[in-house]
Amino acid sequence: MLQVKGTYLYEDGRPFYWLGDTAWLMFYNLDKEEIARYLKNRSLLGYNVVQAVLMYSSDKSRDINEMPHKKADVYSDEYFEKVSFAIEYAAALGIYFAVLPFWGSIIKNSLLSEEEILAYADKVCDKLGKYDNIIWVVGGDVRGDVNPALFNKIGDRLKQNTPEKLVTYHPFGRTGSYLWFNDAPWLDFNMFQSGHRRYDQLTLSSWDDNKQDEGAFGEDNYKYVLKNFSYSTKKPCLDAEPSYEGIVQGLHDTKEPYWEARHVRRYLYWSILAGACGFTYGNNAIIQFSKGAEGAYGCRESWEDALHSPGGAQMQYLFALMKRLNFTVGRPMNDTILNNKILRHYMCAFGGENYYLLYTYKGDLAKIDFSAYANKRMNGYFVNPENGSMSYIDTYFGKNTLELRPVRRRELSNDWLILFEEEK
Repeated sequence: MLQVKGTYLYEDGRPFYWLGDTAWLMFYNLDKEEIARYLKNRSLLGYNVVQAVLMYSSDKSRDINEMPHKKADVYSDEYFEKVSFAIEYAAALGIYFAVLPFWGSIIKNSLLSEEEILAYADKVCDKLGKYDNIIWVVGGDVRGDVNPALFNKIGDRLKQNTPEKLVTYHPFGRTGSYLWFNDAPWLDFNMFQSGHRRYDQLTLSSWDDNKQDEGAFGEDNYKYVLKNFSYSTKKPCLDAEPSYEGIVQGLHDTKEPYWEARHVRRYLYWSILAGACGFTYGNNAIIQFSKGAEGAYGCRESWEDALHSPGGAQMQYLFALMKRLNFTVGRPMNDTILNNKILRHYMCAFGGENYYLLYTYKGDLAKIDFSAYANKRMNGYFVNPENGSMSYIDTYFGKNTLELRPVRRRELSNDWLILFEEEK
């Protein structure tokens, strides 16, 4: 069972670092055999959370929700039997389901009455509340202020019905749940959605209803973590929807380039090293479980091919380090980077008593204030985020400052970790 302690999640007293995958339409578009295959693949890649929605559409929302999906009777025993199969199979693999009872458009467009919404929340708790590997997610790609009273009632109902379950909120792009619900008793931790836009696309007015003065940080997803921790009530947080691998930059214009593995890695490292409790990866084909290239947002492949995308396999390397180093006893240490820059040349660092980790997206020269470790023998390594390989540099002792530049792998993908660990 998951619990919140400080700004991290714990499972049975041990740190639980959320490595999520986005599988929004699993219950609509997959059969049991496909569900099992998908979950086994994700388990072997280190994922421990899957985000999926129960009610994505209604007969009134065909022109609102873009992703193609099979028709499903989301009230039927047959539907919940398939959902239960998925949850039970996931439990055997050590995977939690972060379940959204409703997609946000259902509530934003008042497609069901409040009574119908709360009745379905009760039904969901009755059918699925018995499972230990459930996390409830309110919202679903929607601003909390479209109907804050109803979202609070949903959160309250889920928490009241299943008080042992964690509850969070999945918001609209370039916002965080902290904007509306940070002090809500039902909200255990915050999600933010850094979204799918480049720096130069941040102020696009089409298909948007954000307020820029709230802090829409675009590619700088670490700033959402900093925003989260600026509130007096400090709750764990994570990027629950960064740019998906294989999706069009900006989301809706298929003439634009696509987000690739190197971009997704940047969002992972930037947010985790800022203090996030985890991260959710997404792949355009997998979020909708497309058949062939038939999907929204410029989808180019089937979900079965997308299972083997490089970015999806590369998330595990940071989480292996998080467990080994124990991030719950560390802190962000950007103040030690003496030559930091902005935008894509931004570097970030995180450290504990016996370790220090720095990430550079562009492979830039890093000038480091190393005085906190000057009296320790620290082994230095370059770590390749594409494959997790570690290459020993040197052992450092008595150094107050260091200057290191990683070697160049290739022109576009040249992100690196620089790791120091105390010699044992």
